[in-house]
Amino acid sequence: QVQLVESGGGLVQPGGSLRLSCAASGIRFSSYTMGWYRQAPGKQRELAATITSGGSTNYADSVKGRFTISRDNAQNTVYLRMNSLKPEDTAVYYCNAKRTTVLGYESNYWGQGTQVTVPS
Repeated sequence: QVQLVESGGGLVQPGGSLRLSCAASGIRFSSYTMGWYRQAPGKQRELAATITSGGSTNYADSVKGRFTISRDNAQNTVYLRMNSLKPEDTAVYYCNAKRTTVLGYESNYWGQGTQVTVPS
């Protein structure tokens, strides 16, 4: 059974920092692209950051320079360090694990989400 368990969300003042963690089980973690997505109230879920199995990263323009995604394959955990937080970063943050095999079979898993609130 695949589980992605997020932690580290909370209430933080503008300009503050948080580190989100996502612990994965039931998958061969090192072979997955891991990502953090977020969904603000009344909006669609959007990409925040991803990190491939090889360690390449990709960020949404809105978080570039402020957020850092990293992974620890030994701990089956992906992190999102968020600095200089803004009220517009308020959202539920979801962990994602995705892999496409050479035969084109896609595996895609989501965590339950963790709330990040930055008051205005």
